[in-house]
Amino acid sequence: MKKLLTGNEAIAEGAIAAGVDVVAGYPGTPSTEVILTLMAKKQELDFHIEWSVNEKVAFEVAAGAAWAGKRALVTMKMAGLNVASDSIANFSYSGCNGGLVIFVADDPGVHAGMAEQDSRYYAKSMIIPMLDLASQQECWDYVKAAFDISERIKGPVLLRSTTDIAHTASDVEIGKKEKIAKREAYFEQDIAKYTKAGAAICMTQHRDALERLAESLKIVDSYLTESGIKINESHLSPNRYGVIYGGAVEGTLREVLRRFNLEISWLKIGLIHPLPEEKIKEFLTNVDRVLILEELEPLIETEVMRIAFQINKKVDIIGKLDKTFSVSGNYSFIDIKKGLESLLNKKLEAADNPEILEDAKKLQVKRPISFCTGCPHRGTYYALNKAIKNLKYKKNEIIITGDIGCTILGMNKPFESCWTEVAMGASIGLAQGFKWAGIEKPVIATIGDSTFFHAGIPPLINAVYQKVPLVVIILDNGWTAMTGFEENPGTTYFKESPTQRVDIVEVCKGCGVDKIDIIDPYQSEESIRVIEEAIKYPGVSVVVSRRECALQANRRKVVLDKFRVDFDKCTGCRICLNQLACQAMVFHPKTENRKAYMEITAECFGCGLCQYTCPTGAIEVIKDGE
Repeated sequence: MKKLLTGNEAIAEGAIAAGVDVVAGYPGTPSTEVILTLMAKKQELDFHIEWSVNEKVAFEVAAGAAWAGKRALVTMKMAGLNVASDSIANFSYSGCNGGLVIFVADDPGVHAGMAEQDSRYYAKSMIIPMLDLASQQECWDYVKAAFDISERIKGPVLLRSTTDIAHTASDVEIGKKEKIAKREAYFEQDIAKYTKAGAAICMTQHRDALERLAESLKIVDSYLTESGIKINESHLSPNRYGVIYGGAVEGTLREVLRRFNLEISWLKIGLIHPLPEEKIKEFLTNVDRVLILEELEPLIETEVMRIAFQINKKVDIIGKLDKTFSVSGNYSFIDIKKGLESLLNKKLEAADNPEILEDAKKLQVKRPISFCTGCPHRGTYYALNKAIKNLKYKKNEIIITGDIGCTILGMNKPFESCWTEVAMGASIGLAQGFKWAGIEKPVIATIGDSTFFHAGIPPLINAVYQKVPLVVIILDNGWTAMTGFEENPGTTYFKESPTQRVDIVEVCKGCGVDKIDIIDPYQSEESIRVIEEAIKYPGVSVVVSRRECALQANRRKVVLDKFRVDFDKCTGCRICLNQLACQAMVFHPKTENRKAYMEITAECFGCGLCQYTCPTGAIEVIKDGE
């Protein structure tokens, strides 16, 4: 049966077909939709699925299940792999009893923000086999293969995707669910296997991990997936030109080859670690020039150079190291065409219409990043900026550290508040570093609720312990909103759930914070006053800015008073628009027949911030029946 699926949806379907028992993860684009897809079917599925508080915890949940003999899947984006890496690196030495698949999605081209990280290097450092996905069909096939390989080698397997694979859809052949006998959970005490208590134990585990890695290559050499896909596959042509590639470039490469009717040798590498060295050696003996296609770092290219040197084969290698390709970004049709032109030493001509290409460029739309209509974070940053001004500080004098999620949008106009963005929870730690560096003026850390649960608690404890004069503003909108409105431990404040709510205020009290205030960011005057007091406080002060995400509130049919402009009172000063940049506002400039004025459209959510900013009192509540 064929289904139109994105890569992430195919991963989810493949995990179901593979008989997975436990799935855990933390939302992060471009990996989020794997668990979202499973969550949508949670009632009909007979296994555990959860959003964990962070990727390290998610991995440990999955790892515990795999140690107990179950099949477990953990999902994360590349930045999340950094968070989980401590546990993964140590776990990999011990191996596992059930199948454990670690799904990570990289983001070449930075479609979703954060560092343009190449997670393939983690596989090398952690001694874990890694499969590199090249199509939506492989997403379904490879997740099943990964569980099979994991159980055969008794160790974890990394499964790497990228944005182009994860978020693009194509037809996927769906096979039957595997008939796996229900396994009882078991775990035996084995200090030598499951602890790191001593050098002898660690060195033995290291050797075991290396043996599992070698075994994975033997398995893959003859592996054929359910859909008939070879994980490592080659094709030789009579000419002496070849391409070695891995990952998401496959679809575009095949498109270029078809477009220009090219017949060349190729080697597709699906097991990116360990690399199939014997296959690479055999391939190199049949070519004189080879093009390496891989997104981000030249991992394959460097290894191909080493192997060519070892076998004393003179071959021209074209890729990133000779500057044909950039180390950053993802590959377009034009990029791969350019690479093939370098390989073949000739121009590839096609009957393209340059006028069409120019017209297409004109249709590109700029997408400024801003808060949604009614977003409570707009009110928080507005109040913060006002409080700073009221305390007679200049805007560029007060360092405000930002964090991951919707809250970081405070860096953009008109607020221009956040100065930094590093990693989950880093805003609180960085703020302490600025104080210890000698910054005398107040330093303020801003962080979202999900991010606080993820990684904000340890640095807050550190600030209390070290008695750092610091303001922490926790923007609590109740959801992990930026990645798709997933739940977090505080969500049940706004929504009924079978899980138990964890209150951020109580957590802060438990961390030892003495001054904690709660504000409603829609109440500007009170919010400004509270933030002013927090800034003046000599120790650690926490302000919890609590109001549900407007999009989620709207979906729950929460109705607030809407606002309009009294055109007679409006002077067209644009103060409301300049200070809030709300999408529900439309400014009408002065014409010969009318004065300039502001309009509030039907998109208004009803936060009321504009009414507070208006110097002439021109913005008013729409009364019933008007």
